[in-house]
Amino acid sequence: MKRPADAHSAFIRIRGARVHNLQSVDIDIPRDAVTVITGVSGSGKSSLAFDTLYAEGQRQYIDSLSAYARQFLDQIPRPDVDTIDGLAPTLAIDQKQGNSGARSTVATITEIYDYLRLLFARVGTPHCSQCGSSIAQQSADAIRQSLLALPSKTKLVLMAPMIRGRRGVHREVFETIQKSGLIRVRVDGELYLLEDVPPLAAKKNHTIEAVIDRLAIREGIESRLHESVDLALRLGDGLMSTSIQRPDDSKAPSDSKDGAWTETIYSTAMACVQCGASFEELEPRTFSFNSPYGACPTCDGLGHVGDGDAKTVCPACDGARLRPEARRVTIAGMSIDQLTAQPLSGAIEWMRQVTSHTSALHTQVAEPIVREVTRRLEFLMKVGVPYLTLDRPADSLSGGELQRVRLATSIGSGLVGVCYVLDEPSIGLHPGDHDRLIGCIRQLQVQGNTVVIVEHDEATMRHADFLVDIGPGAGKHGGRIISQGQPSEVADDPDSLTGQYLSGVRSVPIPDQRREPKQWLTITDVTTHNLKNVTAEFPLGCLVGISGVSGSGKSSLVNDTLYPALAKKRGLVGARPGPHKSLRGATRIDKLVPIDQAPIGRSPRSCPATYAGVLDEIRKVFAKTREAKTRGFTASRFSFNSKDGQCELCKGHGVERISMNFLSDLFVTCTRCGGKRFNRQTMQVRFKGTNVAEVLEMSVDGATEFFENVPKIHRLLSSLQDVGLGYVHLGQASTTLSGGEAQRIKLGTELARASTGQTLYLLDEPTTGLHFADVERLVGVLQRLVDAGNTVLVIEHNFDLLAACDWIIDLGPEGGVGGGQILAAGTPETVAKAKGNATGKYLKQTLRAGKRS
Repeated sequence: MKRPADAHSAFIRIRGARVHNLQSVDIDIPRDAVTVITGVSGSGKSSLAFDTLYAEGQRQYIDSLSAYARQFLDQIPRPDVDTIDGLAPTLAIDQKQGNSGARSTVATITEIYDYLRLLFARVGTPHCSQCGSSIAQQSADAIRQSLLALPSKTKLVLMAPMIRGRRGVHREVFETIQKSGLIRVRVDGELYLLEDVPPLAAKKNHTIEAVIDRLAIREGIESRLHESVDLALRLGDGLMSTSIQRPDDSKAPSDSKDGAWTETIYSTAMACVQCGASFEELEPRTFSFNSPYGACPTCDGLGHVGDGDAKTVCPACDGARLRPEARRVTIAGMSIDQLTAQPLSGAIEWMRQVTSHTSALHTQVAEPIVREVTRRLEFLMKVGVPYLTLDRPADSLSGGELQRVRLATSIGSGLVGVCYVLDEPSIGLHPGDHDRLIGCIRQLQVQGNTVVIVEHDEATMRHADFLVDIGPGAGKHGGRIISQGQPSEVADDPDSLTGQYLSGVRSVPIPDQRREPKQWLTITDVTTHNLKNVTAEFPLGCLVGISGVSGSGKSSLVNDTLYPALAKKRGLVGARPGPHKSLRGATRIDKLVPIDQAPIGRSPRSCPATYAGVLDEIRKVFAKTREAKTRGFTASRFSFNSKDGQCELCKGHGVERISMNFLSDLFVTCTRCGGKRFNRQTMQVRFKGTNVAEVLEMSVDGATEFFENVPKIHRLLSSLQDVGLGYVHLGQASTTLSGGEAQRIKLGTELARASTGQTLYLLDEPTTGLHFADVERLVGVLQRLVDAGNTVLVIEHNFDLLAACDWIIDLGPEGGVGGGQILAAGTPETVAKAKGNATGKYLKQTLRAGKRS
């Protein structure tokens, strides 16, 4: 790539990067351009992009803040790098859930919900939750007549709301009340004399009401009530709160002479013309399920009641999360919860037409809000998630979906001069949607930002301004820049493994012959989610691919219906299968093995060695050594989860937590074990000159060679090698593994087990995070499983893998409500001939490229 004269300002200059396996990497990344970093799994891509570039940008930003501000942020150590010059503020858009909780939705992540709350508060028409009539203004006289109609001897406390749910000490409010000649006030539900009000916490929300009058309904009270109501409405800006105690209230406790106190809001602005009920003035927080003023009181805005398996949709709000008053506000006949339940494609259509159904005044108010919401919805459509709904919980999104939602948010924010670091944004995306995603990435760059992407997708590589290939291998065999430049330059570089695949010199082999289906597994009339009475036939003893655009119903068919139905047939405990009529052929399956991308463990104590069962065998080897027998050590001694074997100071974690006043807790390497996690006596036992802590620091490749004469360990480790995980360390914390790595550890573990044949393996996008060469290796592993008499069912968008399948079932034609149909089924060659089919179009290109072994 041609470099400008002022290289310092035109490039991010990295010198001497040694994070993880990087071997003192020097590189100049062009600013205000799209750079793609690629390479085989474990070569050091993320180490360069995230652990060096992004981490240093974050560290520099945090160090620029005050000590007070830094206490609220995680401490980031300086990456092992000599210098990084020309670095802009960095933002990472990755696949991690981060702080997304049960309350986060697509609408809240993208900030669209903030605009919708404002729109419905300013333009919405409220309806009475009791009779359904539209709510109109209520006069002061109507309020007085309503109070006078109460039974005789009813006690009233009339109050003027001064502050409602606002933070602060509010001294000026109390001064205003005192100047009005009033002596009592209610603060957060408690009555006080003005001089007795306790100091208010400045950071807490408070509600302050001036007590106007305390009286009882009787003859001759009209004049006093008239004056009190007028004063309350004047001080409360048209709003009056009233505590009412009826003498004959059935709610009264048995030992009380009078009835219970009830709260009623009266407003000169909001009241039902039919039944006279008053309602609070609409505010944006009225529609917030994260606020007590808008959240459903039964489920507290979660939309469900109960926990875990007992979790059910809240009957009070029907899962809408909002209180009845908020759900009764409509614009053009649509409430806010109905709007957010629409797929994005439906929501954007409604937004484009809504102002044609509003008055001239409301249109003037709504137009700027509608324009901003529409703009953000269009960004979401462009990144390939038109099938999502705005109320979709964030924790239910896949990693790829979450990243694309965040990408749309970043484009909508309009930030300039930022370095964005993305982690495989194409994951879970059909090639038919790639062009739109690449367009969004390009738009982010055109706005004046630098975009660095860790990616394996060929289309994204070819559209990059600058391509970096890291390798040549994984782990200690990688960490070097093999090739860099424009994509065409990398493709012409014979030393670049990526370039060989881009140029067509190497390719993922396609079988010359497909396996002939002989037996079938059939599920009929499936209507789960968007599936439209689908009947699917899966050939047994074959490699079967499930394809289709994002949101077309692949997971609904396989993960939500087929697998739970098979599990139920086999008497396994699991989720309830989606609605379907029948399942035939289940008896031909002896074993069911789902291999998903869920973490292999949620604790840092979990690691590949523990999940794959390798550590158990390693512990047995150490227990058989002469030194262990002399000391009386059993296999349990060589576990960092054992009190006998673990370091007494760090309890087997390898790090100590140090509490820092006004700063985040600091984690430092354990001073006693040096991060080894075992105590001194345990580490004195050696096998072939190496202790158990040093074995756990080995990569899978290194350990396979080390234990070549221990058949069981060698077999387990070889299986992990076969699925491309030779670079992973045996003791690496499971929390640091990607979803793709976790899935391949599960696959490798299954591969090491003795095959009985007639096993059904279900995999969900196993090519996630894989380079071309890794996909080639994975295809070989899957073919081995099928050759052993098993069936492998793969949900996949990677066409190199789909082209290697024996059978493909393609769903579509679109995502969401526009999908849910089987468009084609048969061999890859048959599906490639299907007309009007996005999968067929790209499959035809893959087959035509001559990728046959």
